[in-house]
Amino acid sequence: METIIQAIEIFALVTGIIYVVLEILQKNTMWVVGILTGAACAFEFAVTHVWASMALNLYYVVMSVVGLIQWKKASGQVAEGEIHLQKVPLKTGILSAVVFTAGSAVMTSILMATGDPAPFLDAVAVMLSVVGTWWLAQSYLQQWFLWIVADILTTTLCLTTGQYWMAALYLIYIGSAVYGYFHWKSKGKYLPLKD
Repeated sequence: METIIQAIEIFALVTGIIYVVLEILQKNTMWVVGILTGAACAFEFAVTHVWASMALNLYYVVMSVVGLIQWKKASGQVAEGEIHLQKVPLKTGILSAVVFTAGSAVMTSILMATGDPAPFLDAVAVMLSVVGTWWLAQSYLQQWFLWIVADILTTTLCLTTGQYWMAALYLIYIGSAVYGYFHWKSKGKYLPLKD
């Protein structure tokens, strides 16, 4: 079983790298790769009993479908090579803060009861990632800041639970999120606000 788990970790590492490159370039195929990566990571986290991260990766699979639909609509509104961006509406920012805070508190309590090895760290990383994925699907530039923090926390979680290949993936994600922010900022074009 350990060989299978390690093979899945390596698969997740490879597809995760492909995913983040496509994310930085804002390619719609990123979402298809996201389904594969999310499924592999969900299995890996389930085997190691890191339940919140497992659920998060199942959420990624669902959000990959949502993101693909959103990005296909938006990509027709920018020139080739431009990144389509949206401004974060105040209402979305407030709702995101409430979801993050309440979700982290509730999830920490649940994870403590399930024997999660790092319930607070897992809950905060997951809730940042939930909000970050929603913001990514909406093409908010600020989503990269959420990913930097979430990826640092998840790297720490992976190191403390012995998931070294996954930790390597999240280290790559940290660097990619920093680069992605500057790339999107320099190539971005803001679309008109939605009604």
